[in-house]
Amino acid sequence: MHTARSAAQPKTCIDNNQTSLASSRAVRVCLCATFPVCFVYPPSKIEGTVQSTQEQIILETSLPGIERFSQGKVRDVYRLGDRLLIVATDRISAFDFILPTGIPDKGRVLTQMSVFWFDLLREVTATHFISADVDAYPPEVRPFRTQLEGRSMLVKLADMAPIECVARGYLAGSGWKEYRASGTVCGIPLPKGLEESSRLPEPIFTPSTKAQTGHDENISFDRMASIIGSDVAGQLRDLTLAIYARAASYAESRGIIIADTKFEFGFIDGKLVLGDEVLTPDSSRFWPRDTYEPGRAQNSYDKQYVRDYLEGIRWNKQPPAPALPPEVVQRTSEKYREAYRLLTGKEL
Repeated sequence: MHTARSAAQPKTCIDNNQTSLASSRAVRVCLCATFPVCFVYPPSKIEGTVQSTQEQIILETSLPGIERFSQGKVRDVYRLGDRLLIVATDRISAFDFILPTGIPDKGRVLTQMSVFWFDLLREVTATHFISADVDAYPPEVRPFRTQLEGRSMLVKLADMAPIECVARGYLAGSGWKEYRASGTVCGIPLPKGLEESSRLPEPIFTPSTKAQTGHDENISFDRMASIIGSDVAGQLRDLTLAIYARAASYAESRGIIIADTKFEFGFIDGKLVLGDEVLTPDSSRFWPRDTYEPGRAQNSYDKQYVRDYLEGIRWNKQPPAPALPPEVVQRTSEKYREAYRLLTGKEL
């Protein structure tokens, strides 16, 4: 997309008067540098539990007579003319394998969280989102309501860019591994002396190619620009960092650190839009703010619990993938629902 990282990148800073989620006061979050604005988030009352609200686990959808456009590790996508119906199943993958065990409510969390973020980000970017109301869907898919309710969304068909747009605000995962070896993350030099999970001086943009199978491949900004052109590359970089800044500031006010996340963009009638799912536990690294401590790996609201279990049983990461025991399934489901509750202030 671009040929150089010349544009300033945003910093996020939290007001010293910030309060905890239990406080009755609003939280003031300021974005500095490139995005010199402040957001004031009113307090939200968090109630209820994170118990599963739906017993049905859907591992695969079946919509006879509807064209299946694609099937990913988690989502089944159907084509409806110039629109797509994206259905998030309860499948879960780890180490590039889809596991045979589903996670209750996972698909509903992914969809409802994406819908929440699409609304919150509407002043930052255009999106492909149309509706998540089955009653507003084309008549031919409404008979499949039991498979669609709460876990599906109707979106505009976009010409997607062949790039994963990653924003990193903290040093973790593969970035931490690379930094220890070379002092860089995706080739971007970082200051010396950073620890695992350190907050970066400013968020960085690290693109990667989209892999149909296996891992995505990290690429340089110059390589990205050679694939899609410098102008588009620059647009994607700047929009990625703007969205991350907005989302990270909001999440911190709700007690969650977004350490890193990835976005996908496409074009509709020549206009750049945010597509795919957005800012979910599957596409992001969510950490609880109250236990954050640099120098170690962090607790997280994602499928790390599953990865840790699979590492613990010494699975060789070859087929067949093992089933998950009930306690791992339950705890993972709780993690997903808790992230949704904290971020939105609502239950599923």
